[in-house]
Amino acid sequence: MNQPAISPTLDTLFQRTLIRQPHALALLDPLNKARVTGHQPRRLTYAEADTAIEALSAYFVESGLPANSVIAIQLPATVEFVLTVLAAHRAGLVVAVLPLLWRHAELTAALNRTAARAIVTMSTVDGVSYADLAMHAAAEAFSIRHVCGFGTDLPEGMASLDDVLTRPPGTTRAVIQDGRKAAMISFDVTAEGFRPVPRPHFSLIAGGLAMSLEADIRQGATVMAAFTPMSFAGLASSLAVWLLSGGALALHHPFENEVLERQINEHECDVLIAPAQLALRLGDADLAARMPSLRNVIGLWRAPEQVAASDAWIAPHAPLTDVYLFGEAGLFGARRGEDGMPVPVMPGPHGAPREQSGSSIAGEILLTPKGTLGLRGAMVPIAAYAPPQPVGDTLIAQPPRDYVDTGYAARLDRPSGAICITAPPSGIMAVGGYRFLSNDLQEWARRLGQGALLTALPDRLSGHRLAGRAQDNTRAREALSELGLNPLMVEAFRDRSGPA
Repeated sequence: MNQPAISPTLDTLFQRTLIRQPHALALLDPLNKARVTGHQPRRLTYAEADTAIEALSAYFVESGLPANSVIAIQLPATVEFVLTVLAAHRAGLVVAVLPLLWRHAELTAALNRTAARAIVTMSTVDGVSYADLAMHAAAEAFSIRHVCGFGTDLPEGMASLDDVLTRPPGTTRAVIQDGRKAAMISFDVTAEGFRPVPRPHFSLIAGGLAMSLEADIRQGATVMAAFTPMSFAGLASSLAVWLLSGGALALHHPFENEVLERQINEHECDVLIAPAQLALRLGDADLAARMPSLRNVIGLWRAPEQVAASDAWIAPHAPLTDVYLFGEAGLFGARRGEDGMPVPVMPGPHGAPREQSGSSIAGEILLTPKGTLGLRGAMVPIAAYAPPQPVGDTLIAQPPRDYVDTGYAARLDRPSGAICITAPPSGIMAVGGYRFLSNDLQEWARRLGQGALLTALPDRLSGHRLAGRAQDNTRAREALSELGLNPLMVEAFRDRSGPA
């Protein structure tokens, strides 16, 4: 009898490289990790990483977390993030990624919506106590049974995962390695509100393949990931690309330009994956002389409508690949030509690499009847974005939809037939990787008091930036905190606030 083909998981990819080269370098921490988290930077080989993954996986099993249950993770771009994700998968768990900029209310909503059984965080990140945030959110999530953290001075009741890493691995659990199983849950904001987006392993791997094949990343490359990992694009561009290349993954906690440049040179990185505007800024600064080891640059566009009007890439020794991001719905990439300008993106199926005849289909781009951009393909979670059932029609079957409407306004260019993305989804703001409904700004501003102003200003690097003015900035920060705004967002308000 023929056995059905089983697609690989992220852990399968890791173990393939582990067997082949156990003593090769696998993971490299940010050089400024001591400032960001209080930990000293670590360098791990595949064998050392595997030992740590085994120890964490055994702890999750011994803690009584059932197979296929959800474990929430809120961590910065450090080695601990990678180890925790792979350990959770090895224990048969599903990872829910929680962005660092989230408010208490969003953390609680995400934990309750996913019925997460555990949460893993860092004691502090950039001076903010994420351990306290996790403990407070867990207190309002009835499903949470375990709160775990890396770092020192953890609150009472939070288990130390640093201690777990010092112990020999314990109990293991037999887990079927099948790429069709659920791997992660990320979270998006659409016009309908807050939306959990589950994905299987093969969907994450498809996203990583779309990037690595289009950018022509060589096997064994050292990849520098300078993009926040707590999203589909963040996981695909760091974890998936690294595991597919079988090389080393260097991590950078965004963003310190001098530290990033020093990391690239010290680790002799071949590939840089970063927000596109940051990549373009580096490209304008004599990239060949300052970072000679780079051979590929992948720029991730959180605002894909800006790609067509972007500046030319002037570092031919390291070609730039534009990756268009559409929230948690999906992505596609297009490598720039010799002139350094963005290439036209045509509707229909697109391969990876895009220009190579007979290449594997990475996805499909289409225009919806509403004049918006639609996506379909292996990486696109169609069921998660299914439109709500019309009221009163619960007994009438709705026609199946085989694509996701991203909400981005788009049209066809008449002379070339290429897709032109013209505007982001209506009513949605993005500050870095943090997306929220524009109506939320009105509620936040109302809490600041009379004469206050809070607005999201367009920003080429992060999409939007939060700016405000208030009669009493101390009271303004207190009001935002009372509303549940993440401390980093409150600090952003303070830094950009001026006297009335």
